Amino acid sequence: MKVNNAEFIISAVGPDQYPMDALPEIALAGRSNVGKSSLINRMINRKNLARTSSTPGKTQHMNYYRVNQDMYFVDFPGYGYAKVSKTQRASWGKMVEKYMEERETLKLILLVVDLRHPPTGNDKMMFDWLKHYDLPLCVVATKADKIPKTRWPKHIKIMKQELGVLPGDNFIPFSSELGLGRDELWALIEDYSRVNEADQQPEEEAVEQEELSQE
Repeated sequence: MKVNNAEFIISAVGPDQYPMDALPEIALAGRSNVGKSSLINRMINRKNLARTSSTPGKTQHMNYYRVNQDMYFVDFPGYGYAKVSKTQRASWGKMVEKYMEERETLKLILLVVDLRHPPTGNDKMMFDWLKHYDLPLCVVATKADKIPKTRWPKHIKIMKQELGVLPGDNFIPFSSELGLGRDELWALIEDYSRVNEADQQPEEEAVEQEELSQE
């Protein structure tokens, strides 16, 4: 996908601040400092639109980035950072859970994990929760460039086994430094957006036909 325009829109803390233009939304979930901001920047070919930080837990809202006036990336607060209070973590959890259960414009959730290490307990819980509710999901394993290429198959196997990724589940190794996985991920995002648009079209046509019949 060619990105001609990308911009930060809002740091939302609740539904009343979510955009109302009904554009497709691609959400990113993952532990603090796993590389979600770097992934967004690589996907849109911008260095610093999504601000990266060496301080885990800095993203405390749902950050919306609009791409080509066609869709949004929605960056969730990172989970699993111990220095954030339990009350704050619980508040983030409720906000994210409510969004994922109720947001009609949500088309795909990217569960971002670190390919260098086995998944954390929080990674496993998030994966299991998304699978339980049958939400559209792709596991994106970042930082592949930090591992020798000969060891990628071993790390991918461990990640898939410990998460419980099944044949047919979406899984993409990724490197924000090298651009590895960018084209594959864009193709998947476009597929999910188009599928949902196709599902909606017959309903719109039915409404139009009903209006014409009443005239």
